[in-house]
Amino acid sequence: AKFLAGDRTFATLYKPGERRSLQGWTWTKNHAAQDHVVLSILDELRPRFTAFHPTPTGWNSVPPPLGLPAHGVVGLGSLDVEDHEADGTLMLSSEDPLTPPTLSLIEAGKAPQILRQSSVAFNAEGLVVTQHEAVSSDGERIPYTQVGPAKASGNAPVHMNGYGGFRIPMMPTYVASIGKLWLERGGTSVTANIRGGGEFGTRWHDHGIRDKKVLSHDDFAAVAADLVRRGVTTPKRIAAQGGSNGGILISNMLTRYPERFGALFCTIPLIDMRRYSKLLAGASWIAEYGDPDKPEDWAFLQHYSAYHTAVPDKAYPPILIATTRKDDRVHPGHARKFAAKLQSMGYTNARYFELEGGGHGSGRNNTERATFTTLGLTFLADAIGWDMRSAV
Repeated sequence: AKFLAGDRTFATLYKPGERRSLQGWTWTKNHAAQDHVVLSILDELRPRFTAFHPTPTGWNSVPPPLGLPAHGVVGLGSLDVEDHEADGTLMLSSEDPLTPPTLSLIEAGKAPQILRQSSVAFNAEGLVVTQHEAVSSDGERIPYTQVGPAKASGNAPVHMNGYGGFRIPMMPTYVASIGKLWLERGGTSVTANIRGGGEFGTRWHDHGIRDKKVLSHDDFAAVAADLVRRGVTTPKRIAAQGGSNGGILISNMLTRYPERFGALFCTIPLIDMRRYSKLLAGASWIAEYGDPDKPEDWAFLQHYSAYHTAVPDKAYPPILIATTRKDDRVHPGHARKFAAKLQSMGYTNARYFELEGGGHGSGRNNTERATFTTLGLTFLADAIGWDMRSAV
């Protein structure tokens, strides 16, 4: 009523920080039946919750619900659709790299009660989840999540994944394929939270687009170097994978940082940044990358267009470039041309795979998706000298 009458006096409950972003909020009640709002915050990639109760004289901070997970991906919302009907009962969704998606019920003043949980896809015994930071080329701290044995071997077979675009965050989720085919067999997985993504809000995204896109690639390479620095593994044992916008990333690891990786899996990728805007949905991504038809934009785009920067007689690691024939978002021509160019330069360790269908993904059904995934991970394992078939 006050707002409709013209009052513009607001109370600030949350301010974003460089490494803190608001994920959402929900109205509910506490055990005393008082209305309060619960804010969901991502703080240094960790889920945090804070609650406030409105009073006639202002907002009072109140304890958040009991027993919320301190790590992983956590979502919280009211059980009731309408805020005015809420009685304090909340629905909690959570998962982490070792815990499958779980749905829990939280009644006012009580700890979560598990209602449903997805099937366990792999044996996680002896595995731990840890968070670390690398320092990028410009001094920015780049977080990454590592999953694997508690004790570093110094020669771990590492699977790295990254994206770094369109404000999409790479969160520590439960990935059955990596768990079953890599972690369960003794490998280590790493998810890099490079700039261009949405982990820390607008600033994190803006520092990884257009002429700064090379920084997101520097970030990924910095994580690879940090794994070696920490004694987790060696460069020849690091296998990296990325798709779509992550395909630009992986192709640049080949041409800009080949010494930091033992093998690369580049899927449904953008690679030719000179013509991307003329192929399928490419023109809609100009805000993210720049316009190659403008000389001032091509001046920076050319430096991360791996199709143009690849040269002969370099010690490039083995790479598998894979796409689908009917990708309706990123034209398969990107992958075809890059594979053909590398092979024409004499790189016999540049391989190519193309599925008949599947759109902008890895297949039309579970059989094709399983083939695509297993082919890629087997290629990576073989290329880094790890016999994943006999590993247990």
